[in-house]
Amino acid sequence: MSEALLPEDRQSFGDPVQHAFEVDVDHLLPVLDTEVVQGGDQTDTLYRNFPTREALIEAAYRNEVARLCEAVPGLLATMPPREALRAWTRRFIDYATAKLGMAEALRAVVASGTNPYAESHELIQAALTSLMNAGTAAGAIRTDISPTDMFAALAGIALTSAGPDQREQAERLLDLTLDGLRPTPPREPDN
Repeated sequence: MSEALLPEDRQSFGDPVQHAFEVDVDHLLPVLDTEVVQGGDQTDTLYRNFPTREALIEAAYRNEVARLCEAVPGLLATMPPREALRAWTRRFIDYATAKLGMAEALRAVVASGTNPYAESHELIQAALTSLMNAGTAAGAIRTDISPTDMFAALAGIALTSAGPDQREQAERLLDLTLDGLRPTPPREPDN
C-alpha cells in the first residue's frame, strides 16, 4: 500500500512523477504514458519508486486525498470558518471530479489487489469534522448537523454533479447545502 507523498518526496523522484503530481489527476495517465515512451533516466526513477502503473496511480490518488485534507488548517487560519468550509467543499468537488476522471485507472488498482480507498473516507471525514467543529464553535453553522450528514450531502453532490460539464450545478448545490447549515433563530412558542 502506497502512502501519500510529502512535497519534498515528490520533487526528489524526478520530472515524470513531479509532472504527474502537479497536473490534475485526470491528466495523470497521459503524462505517465508520454514519460514512459520517452524513456531514459526519468523512467528508471519512476519505476524504481513505483514498480507498476497501478502503484503510481494509487500514490497519485492518495496524494489527492492528502492535499484535500491537508488544506483544512490553512483555510481555517486565513478565513472565517464558514468561508473555510465553503472553500473546502469546492476543493472536494474538484477532488471528486478528478476521481471520476481516474475511475478506470482506479478500478485497475483495485483489481491488482490493493485498496486505494482504505483510508480516504476516514481522512476526509476528519477534515470535514475539523471544519464543522470550527463553524459550530464560531456560531456560524447549525449544531444539529453532524459531519457525517455533511459528508453524505457532499457525496450526493459529487455523485450527481461532479462531471466537468456540471460544475455550475455543483456550485448551486453546494450553496444550497451550505445555506441549510446556517443557524436558525429559536422559534417562538405557538400561543
